[in-house]
Amino acid sequence: MSILNEIVTNRKIQVAEQKELYPTKLLERSIYFNSQPLSLKKYILRPDLSGVIAEFKRKSPSRGIINEFAKPDEVCLLYMQAGASALSVLTESMFFGGSAMDLTIARKFNFCPILRKDFIVDEYQVIEAKSIGADAILLITEILPKKQLSNFSSLAKSLGMQVLFEIHERQSISKLPADAEIIGINSRNLKTFNVSVDHMELLVQLIPKHVVKIAESGIDSPESLLTLKTMGFQGFLIGERFMREPNPGKACEKFISKVKELSSSKTSSGLHD
Repeated sequence: MSILNEIVTNRKIQVAEQKELYPTKLLERSIYFNSQPLSLKKYILRPDLSGVIAEFKRKSPSRGIINEFAKPDEVCLLYMQAGASALSVLTESMFFGGSAMDLTIARKFNFCPILRKDFIVDEYQVIEAKSIGADAILLITEILPKKQLSNFSSLAKSLGMQVLFEIHERQSISKLPADAEIIGINSRNLKTFNVSVDHMELLVQLIPKHVVKIAESGIDSPESLLTLKTMGFQGFLIGERFMREPNPGKACEKFISKVKELSSSKTSSGLHD
């Protein structure tokens, strides 16, 4: 069994247990359930921000423990102050060391959009995302059939949330709903977990121009972000690059400052050509 299949199988078991402990009617009593979510799309496109979606995660199947004792309130607040356009919070526990509580804690201390990063396999998780304070959810095309992608997306939108559709392979594009507004291209192979930026460049050319495009995985330097920007990406999901540092928030601040510096110097040199 691949790591992906193992994660999905485990997630289905966990969701079944969650449904018994916290029924949908209980989730709907959350203080966040009637709140108006922020627009991930608008924040990604804001010219005064960086386009960076700064991610909070403690570990991953490919890297093991990254930052086991990081606190979501401290890290995520510093991410926002550093100029991140949005936050991504891992809520899968077994393989990524996250929890729904991590996102709720981040929500209390932040005023920018928060993406629930998880392996969503049941509409219950969409409703749960709203109840814990998420503004957007991730739907991974490789683990969901076309009908579920459409149904989960429609449910999220009815609750005011936006959807980031993640694709890994060319054939997944045909599974996307016609009204998809944000598409993330993950350069990480789900079977080998290897990263290929060339693969990302190939896929981005197949995405409609009006769609907001997010680059995921393999962004290890400000220079690599700017390269991806020239390919047509507008958002950049970065987690491990920050989380492996003793102070992830400070690392994010330095990264974004360098991006702005390089962008300014590039603009200046262009004006003088």
